[in-house]
Amino acid sequence: MTRSAPRRRLATVALVVDDYDRAKAFYCDVLGFECLADSSLEGDKRWLVVAPKGAAGAALLLARADGEAQTQAIGNQTGGRVGFFLETDDFARDHATFLANGVQFLEEPRREVYGTVAVFADLYGNRWDLIEPAP
Repeated sequence: MTRSAPRRRLATVALVVDDYDRAKAFYCDVLGFECLADSSLEGDKRWLVVAPKGAAGAALLLARADGEAQTQAIGNQTGGRVGFFLETDDFARDHATFLANGVQFLEEPRREVYGTVAVFADLYGNRWDLIEPAP
């Protein structure tokens, strides 16, 4: 009998933020994500999960910094590299919407072999690629 390979997927990625409501407003109101969960935990912590509307991929757990080390990591969780990749089916639409919503792009859109892409910063300075994959 052949054993099947384990089925796994990356479900949630923690993103350290300074304030739950401020982060939720940015990701939901500015980027158009949906709030999948917002539950109170012990103390004043919350389980706050957001993801692009209709997405089947990983979601973000917006985790408020706890302590000096986590506070220092806000906006620099990947050492200044692009650490998050938001795929879209319409780059021009989302680029225009993000600009209208005040999102700061760090470069002009460019075409690469893998698709159309531009780097933007979230409200903390984390770098994201907005990318429409090549067909």
